[in-house]
Amino acid sequence: MYLWSNDFLPSNKQTVVPDITNISQEMLPHQLQESPFGWAIFQRRGFDLKEPLWSGSLTFIQAVSTSAGNLDENLSGKKFASYTVFKGKAALSIHPILPSFSKMESGGSRMNRNGSVMLTFFPAVGQRKYDYTKKQLFALSPTEVGSLISLGPAESCEFFHDPSMKSSHEGQVKKSLSITPLGSDSGYFVNITVLNNMQKTTDRLSVPITKAEFAVMRTALSFALPHIMGWDQVLTHHPAPPASSKPRVERPHPDSEWER
Repeated sequence: MYLWSNDFLPSNKQTVVPDITNISQEMLPHQLQESPFGWAIFQRRGFDLKEPLWSGSLTFIQAVSTSAGNLDENLSGKKFASYTVFKGKAALSIHPILPSFSKMESGGSRMNRNGSVMLTFFPAVGQRKYDYTKKQLFALSPTEVGSLISLGPAESCEFFHDPSMKSSHEGQVKKSLSITPLGSDSGYFVNITVLNNMQKTTDRLSVPITKAEFAVMRTALSFALPHIMGWDQVLTHHPAPPASSKPRVERPHPDSEWER
């Protein structure tokens, strides 16, 4: 399945909802894999294809329901959002994945799976045409998100992942993600390399990110960080204490104030 921009769609249509009846859910983008309804494609027009790095070719994709029913009921209250940039040779989409919690015997909850920020790369197969079936994924941990957020204009960072680490399949697939400056404080290259020793293949994708696009990513990642750590749920969901265990309020003696 391919993703494309509105320049390939009827000029009199600003919102196009394609029929996805014959498309399997596995072929849909991550934010739509649990939705059987469809999507609409929106694009900001007015950019020059000759502009270096396609800095004006930012495309927004948002999942919307094409059903007449209630969206919250159909999606069980789940909401989907991502930030995607499309460039000449590849595209990059980022979205947060919340942690999961399990109930304890005491009645409380404990986090049993860390959250992350998922980076999804998919290659271009034509002019502003992308093949999502050949996507490559890289999940950033909270510490890796912190490294990206704190990146300076002339700094770079690199991460290495083995999806099967500590298992019998360790070393079969190795992934590396590097963020390197473009120069002149104009943005970064985001590069992913996936080495598959079983299939004897090496896939490389690179997406140039402008300074403005990286500013959006940095702000979004900063906002998402406490959420993927689960701190938002810890700090905002407090059960009411039992009536019999109200804390005793200690009233300080006035003399103690003068002794400070």
